[in-house]
Amino acid sequence: MKTIKELKSYLLLWSTQSLSALGSGMTSYALVLWLYRGSGSALSTALLRICSYAPYVLMSIFAGALSDKWNKKRTMLVCDLLAAITTAAAFLLIKTGQLCPWHLYVINAVGGLMNTVQQPAAEVAATQLIPKEHYQKTGGLRSFSQSLNTILTPVFATLLYAWGGIGAVITTDLLTFGAAFSALLFFIKIPEPQRSYKQEQSLLSSAASGLRWLKDNPLIMKLIFFLSGINLIASAYTAALPALIIPKASGGEGVLGAVNACAGIAALLGSIIASALPAPKSRVRLICLSLFFSMSTENFLLALSDSPIIWCVGAVCGWLFIPVMGTQLDVIFRSTIPADMQGRVYSCRNTLQFFTIPIGGLFSGVFIDKAAEPLMAEQSAGSVLTAVFGEGKGSGAAMLLGILGMAGVLVCTVFTLLLHRHIQQEKLKNI
Repeated sequence: MKTIKELKSYLLLWSTQSLSALGSGMTSYALVLWLYRGSGSALSTALLRICSYAPYVLMSIFAGALSDKWNKKRTMLVCDLLAAITTAAAFLLIKTGQLCPWHLYVINAVGGLMNTVQQPAAEVAATQLIPKEHYQKTGGLRSFSQSLNTILTPVFATLLYAWGGIGAVITTDLLTFGAAFSALLFFIKIPEPQRSYKQEQSLLSSAASGLRWLKDNPLIMKLIFFLSGINLIASAYTAALPALIIPKASGGEGVLGAVNACAGIAALLGSIIASALPAPKSRVRLICLSLFFSMSTENFLLALSDSPIIWCVGAVCGWLFIPVMGTQLDVIFRSTIPADMQGRVYSCRNTLQFFTIPIGGLFSGVFIDKAAEPLMAEQSAGSVLTAVFGEGKGSGAAMLLGILGMAGVLVCTVFTLLLHRHIQQEKLKNI
């Protein structure tokens, strides 16, 4: 009861924002289905994700500097409201029968920009509302809600899409936004962190201070670049997954939803494990082991099989320990970065860690549509490539996933070696 009382404001913020994230996720999922049905192109659906993440690359550093200067609660409210307006615009376009793919790209770009500014403010707000001794538990809660949303998103989105089309999905999204917005506006008070820098510091100087802090903290910098490499592979995987499953005879939209649901269930279990785990002797070592297990299993199982059961097993292997990794990373970041610097540092993190996501998505779409699928279409029935990756549409995506599996193992091996000294230091002095 004491813990719940200490975390009352955070729990309200976490639960309502998670509900809103579920609504947004359903809209994103339904739009991918709508676009792939109309185009049959992996690139066209990958562009949705690229447009969402491009603002992270272009604006994150400045967004964090602004976030540290601005009131956190007002920043979150304004950004959420503007993002909801873009969603409402999509709803109106649907109702008038004028929705086109380029509308979705613009809407995703605007929504991504709002998230770019909102995310560092939300991170600082969470730090202000969470006592330090509860960082790992709340990190597990965040993983839990993200995992639950991963399970529920394809289920609810598919049901609503079948019942009322994209309009029904977006209406639900706007209702969940209203609940989260009202809770934050009327019931949650977020204290501002004490500032250790001059208020009149220029925007460029403020942004540069985040980069300087990272330069002076090599552990954080190495972890960011480690995750940047993982995100390159993960974003390519995300773009390839629909192109692998939907066109295959053993696949389809329902199977894609089942695979995504299995990933969510695995992550849900992983979040429970993350919350229950005692503090490890080395958080960095646990991060490396978790990512190595994920990268060395999922992509290979998806690439080398046409069985939905094996695909689901691969999804479980790929996502089971991701919440464990995320929780340890969250504790390291929150415990190391000063509260009044977190907006700038998290935004620099966003630029450096997430700039590979649009690159990976674009590469995946282009590689599948322009290289892998045409190459596989030219293969004879008894060739080595068809024996490994199968035949027909979807085999090119399987080829890419096999390549991503090898790349993931390489990235994990290299960064585990680079982080070896920090792992040894942690064993002597826990973070």
